[in-house]
Amino acid sequence: MVWVDFIIVALAGYLLGAIPFAVIIGRLCGVDIFKVGSGNPGATNVKRTCGKTAGNACFILDALKGFVATAFPLYAGLLGVDFSDPHTLAYVGLIAAVVGHSFSVFVGFRGGKGVSVAIGGLLAIMCLAIAISLVLWLVVFYSTRYVSLASIAMALVLPVAAALIYPFPGAHAYIALAISVVIIIRHRGNIARLIKGTENRF
Repeated sequence: MVWVDFIIVALAGYLLGAIPFAVIIGRLCGVDIFKVGSGNPGATNVKRTCGKTAGNACFILDALKGFVATAFPLYAGLLGVDFSDPHTLAYVGLIAAVVGHSFSVFVGFRGGKGVSVAIGGLLAIMCLAIAISLVLWLVVFYSTRYVSLASIAMALVLPVAAALIYPFPGAHAYIALAISVVIIIRHRGNIARLIKGTENRF
């Protein structure tokens, strides 16, 4: 992998991930997503404030950002672009997209928690591990109605599932662990509210 390839994929992944779909959809609904609901620019808050259709659209668009950023290096050859190490660059694109979503240059380096983007990106490179994690997300969410708790549970089980399914030690497990750490750190406010019993249920 050459540095030029790394910079291209990292920059493209970051800028793609930084597109603030939650903010855009919120404005179309006539609200500032940072000032309503939980204040988080993510699909859950969009769904709370703008309705189910808007929230689902936001989730799909955010997930698509992660998927495209991750899949781009793998399939760039179809566009006549040959990267030196497409599989490693796929991980770079995924991490860059999560960082871009969480710290978007377009909205003052603010952003969402990165869960939707991570799901989309991981579907491109480790679909079985993310499928297991999503099952746990559904179980925790429907039993507690806490989106944050379900997302944290998903983040905790993701690297374990990756390590069990794919060769370990290996890139899949380490990338899953890195993404899980980012997601948990981004949920630190939710964790504090869960401990205090003040977290909002969906």
